[in-house]
Amino acid sequence: MTYGLIDRKSHKFYTHMRTVFQAIENVQKQYNWLITDLECYPKNKDIEQFLEQEYCWLSGEELTDIVAKEDFQWIWGCLCGFQKDISLEEVLKHSLPSSEDYNGYYQNPVSLQHPLSSVEIVPCDSSWILIISKDKTIIDSYMKKYPKSEVLSTFNQR
Repeated sequence: MTYGLIDRKSHKFYTHMRTVFQAIENVQKQYNWLITDLECYPKNKDIEQFLEQEYCWLSGEELTDIVAKEDFQWIWGCLCGFQKDISLEEVLKHSLPSSEDYNGYYQNPVSLQHPLSSVEIVPCDSSWILIISKDKTIIDSYMKKYPKSEVLSTFNQR
């Protein structure tokens, strides 16, 4: 089963990953991350050049280190987390995820965009964030910290 939330009410800005990572109790470190369709503007030029690629493949520790160096705003993007035993080669056998071109987040039941991912974090237009996960504790942790978030299945019924 897959679980999801949308947060449009808890923050002035929704795409500062440090607060997202804190809310999910830093479980991002347990995954490898494929980052695609990214729009962001870090001041650190090394980070900016790295993230400007068509896609980035990072360990959870590397992603956490980037955010620790600079907690810049993520405007658009699709961050797909994979179990550590799934290789980049396996991941790239599928289409690269898109933050704007996927409707499965808004359907009931909610679904992950990449067929091999376990969790997806999708900053959307600097105004809200989606978190979709096979692990309900990730959703529960975020909702505990930010109770104004909406469960996607509830959101979809409106």
